[in-house]
Amino acid sequence: MAKIKRNPAARELAKLIMSQYDPQSSKDLDEALKEVFGTAFEEMLQAEMDEHLGYSNNSKEPKETENRRNGYGKKTLKTTHGEVPVQVPRDRDGSFKPEILPKRQRDVSGIEDKVISMYARGMSQRDISKTIEEIYGFSISHEMVSKITDRILPDVQEWKNRPLKSCYAFLFVDCLYVPLRDERGSHETAVYVILGYDLQGRKEILGLWLSPTESKNQWMQIFDEIKARGVDDVFFISMDGVSGLEQGAKAVFPEVVVQRCIVHLIRNSIRYIPSKDYKAFTADLKKVYGAVNLTTARAEFEKLCYTWKQYPGAVRVWERNFQHVEQLFEYGSEVRRIMYTTNAIESVNASLRKVTKKGSFSNEAALNKALYLRIQELEDKWSKGHIMKWSVVLNQLMTDERFEKRIGKYLN
Repeated sequence: MAKIKRNPAARELAKLIMSQYDPQSSKDLDEALKEVFGTAFEEMLQAEMDEHLGYSNNSKEPKETENRRNGYGKKTLKTTHGEVPVQVPRDRDGSFKPEILPKRQRDVSGIEDKVISMYARGMSQRDISKTIEEIYGFSISHEMVSKITDRILPDVQEWKNRPLKSCYAFLFVDCLYVPLRDERGSHETAVYVILGYDLQGRKEILGLWLSPTESKNQWMQIFDEIKARGVDDVFFISMDGVSGLEQGAKAVFPEVVVQRCIVHLIRNSIRYIPSKDYKAFTADLKKVYGAVNLTTARAEFEKLCYTWKQYPGAVRVWERNFQHVEQLFEYGSEVRRIMYTTNAIESVNASLRKVTKKGSFSNEAALNKALYLRIQELEDKWSKGHIMKWSVVLNQLMTDERFEKRIGKYLN
């Protein structure tokens, strides 16, 4: 396993803490870190006082002001590590007003909130440490960044186990791979993601699940779990072509309509297309699955097969799965639009990759923290609106006898 690179200054600080405090447990280490945290604030306050007076402490140079240091006041700060006592320097004429720790401010957990916010945006621990140093004038170690962000782990677990809604009109399931480190080195781990649209037209990530690989058995366990968390009915599930996944979904939700994910079909087919032809090929594909009716879709498909016959691998992907395109036309135009749009799960995955592209994660907890924080930002944005033309979608479903009674059961 490759050796983890550490900031030399952080390593020296760690050695000093170990030699001076001799911590024997995580609690002892936490107490030591609290004292270091308090000392760092005191050093920052001293620097502010130097700037305020125009000379450093114990300076023998001539002074341009009659104002002098006048001892210290005591303040107890509230942090996520507990209460930390700090000595605040005073001056004689009382004009010193520290910016890093304003008078009457006792809660400095805002700095820690900023660390969590930066972590949520995909910044590495190194970049967070550097940013804190640039803003506040002191650095925090990678270990401290990890410790600060660990405070959300109970929230992550609570979110993962939360009850879900009884019915979701649409579920989009997908799997992305993220590098994770363990005792064997760095390897790719599968992150299972489910995006749901409820009957009010609101988006929701039902959960995140980690596993070494993607498999039918793992998806079956996930479907069983979401049912146990309260999901009683699902109208449509859009998924990729994992063998046996459709049967697994119907075993848990017998009335569900399983739709092959158009995004995955496009992705699987363009691997046979030269990059210079991507744009033209995908434009012709959209004429097929985005047609106004089944007759037009079949005509456009025949045209596509002839136009792109020089790439038989790409054409065969759609020939093998054309029944999933035909199935779309059993439903209204707005229902079809939701099922074939490439924006739903792709936009979620793109957002998650913004925080996973920074490199391999040291453990599953670190990965869960980063993904959870990103999802909270997504769902906060989604809370301000609902799916476009959702009322039309709902009306099209209610005029279909396969969904009319089911909708009434959950909306009444």
